[in-house]
Amino acid sequence: MSIFKGLSLAIEFAHVQRDRAVAQWQIALRTQANGHDQMTQLQQYASETDQRWALRAEQGTTPELLHHHRQFMERLYQAIQLQGETLGALDKKVANTRQIVLNAELRLSSFKKVLASKEMGLKQQQQRQEQKYSDEFAAQQMQRSLQQRTEETS
Repeated sequence: MSIFKGLSLAIEFAHVQRDRAVAQWQIALRTQANGHDQMTQLQQYASETDQRWALRAEQGTTPELLHHHRQFMERLYQAIQLQGETLGALDKKVANTRQIVLNAELRLSSFKKVLASKEMGLKQQQQRQEQKYSDEFAAQQMQRSLQQRTEETS
């Protein structure tokens, strides 16, 4: 119906916005998953390196190697810490994009409810109009019938 064209356009636009928000949320989720995978890899690598170092240290080592190992592990733990901070930011981004999706869904739902309400109102108005015409037609027929009876009896 042309009277709902503006509302239909608003619903269509809300659909597009919701779909874009969902796409951004999915990208954020994939990025977050990749970040968690990288964190797992870093932690596993640190653990494996510590285990290898423990075996090597049992066999004997030099102070220089011990120093290099400590520096390397320090850098590795810094990388793990940075990855943890990155994960925190990614978690916030996922939460924010999810909220944007929820807001877009709410907006779309609101538009659809308004449209349904307006369509229902129009339908009720049409039914009242049809009832009015039907009542008027019945009243006219009743009046004609009464007129015919009065003319027949006179």
